[in-house]
Amino acid sequence: MRFVVHEHHATHLHWDLRLEMDNVLKSWAVPKEPPLEAGVKRLAIQVEDHDLDYIDFEGEITEGYGKGTVKIWDKGECDLKLKEKDKIEVIFHGKKLKGSYALVKFKKAGEKDWLLMKVKS
Repeated sequence: MRFVVHEHHATHLHWDLRLEMDNVLKSWAVPKEPPLEAGVKRLAIQVEDHDLDYIDFEGEITEGYGKGTVKIWDKGECDLKLKEKDKIEVIFHGKKLKGSYALVKFKKAGEKDWLLMKVKS
């Protein structure tokens, strides 16, 4: 399975985490740089799925929501360890993201709010 993290210079700098699942890129906007150390948690807001060909996109979005510059921050392969309604666990094999990570859905927050955390190296 593949992944990409886009550094997105839009109205506010954020990172877009995209995981190849179910023939699309499942996507989350992460307002702060994804965690590189175990125990660090980041908010990850689920956004619309993207087409698989978006995995290689870099460039300028010139119109609408998301207008700004997009560049690849990290990409590579990952292993899906667990996929449940409220939890996803993956092992990243990127240049920056390496090791076990979890996405956990907030129980009482907005329906699109998740936490992204590095579990271990």
